[in-house]
Amino acid sequence: MTGNGFGRIFRLTTFGESHGAGIGGVLEGCPPGLELDEALIQAELNARRPGQAGEISSTPRKEADLVKILSGVFEGKSTGQPVAFFIENTSQNSGDYNRLKDIYRPGHADYSWQQKFGVRDHRGGGRASARETAARVAGGAIALAFLKTQGIAVNAFCVEFGGLKAELVDLAGANGRPCFSPDPEAVARWQARVEEAREAGETLGGIVRIEAHGIPAGLGDPVFDGLDARLGAAFLSVGAVKGVEFGAGFAAARLTGGENNDILTAGGFLTNQAGGVQGGVSNGNSLVCGVAVKPIPSLGK
Repeated sequence: MTGNGFGRIFRLTTFGESHGAGIGGVLEGCPPGLELDEALIQAELNARRPGQAGEISSTPRKEADLVKILSGVFEGKSTGQPVAFFIENTSQNSGDYNRLKDIYRPGHADYSWQQKFGVRDHRGGGRASARETAARVAGGAIALAFLKTQGIAVNAFCVEFGGLKAELVDLAGANGRPCFSPDPEAVARWQARVEEAREAGETLGGIVRIEAHGIPAGLGDPVFDGLDARLGAAFLSVGAVKGVEFGAGFAAARLTGGENNDILTAGGFLTNQAGGVQGGVSNGNSLVCGVAVKPIPSLGK
């Protein structure tokens, strides 16, 4: 079965289901000598774990998400061989889903997967569950460690939640705030919006901004293998993501050519409307992406 791996030179393949024994992955292409241990991966998994946002919470499921490295690391460094890891499921309540065994839940992949495979795991959606993303975070932690050796830093933060926008006033402090908000004043407004939705038995979506700094010019290939095309495929492979943009993105359609063009000078580009990618190839500017995340389809009403 295809579709469970991403990448070529540096390739992550994930496995496991929401209510199975656990989830995990195999990462190929990690160079030898990279400082790597479970604590490095665990730090990123802890940041992903639901319930980190105070009153802003998406699921009652609480998982420790303790990662175990199975191969590819010796004495704290990668060996150049496949790095395999496993995260045990410890908080699944499969019996809660028995009443939904013969029901297609709106907004989930139940119906489409039944048509595709002729069988489906009704316990939380199986591979279609957001639980699968924990394996991506683990693989991404290793990728981040490698990118750091190349002088590349990646950060992400929520710029809109429940239709309420945040100002980009403190990007450095975003990791220490609920929902990784770059705006301290936005948190209270978001929490109030969550309470409104919770009382109505509803859920909310939002927009995440991703920035990568230190990327050299010349990465990516033309047409179908453009840097933005490949990243767009990766973003959209997350089930909750329904929209992706680079730089000005959809707003570019409302600009004039003069407003949207990035003028190049001897000192570099004056703007970054392209989001760091032109013709599928990085131009030396910071990579800037926006990802739209739909509301959680499981409702309380």
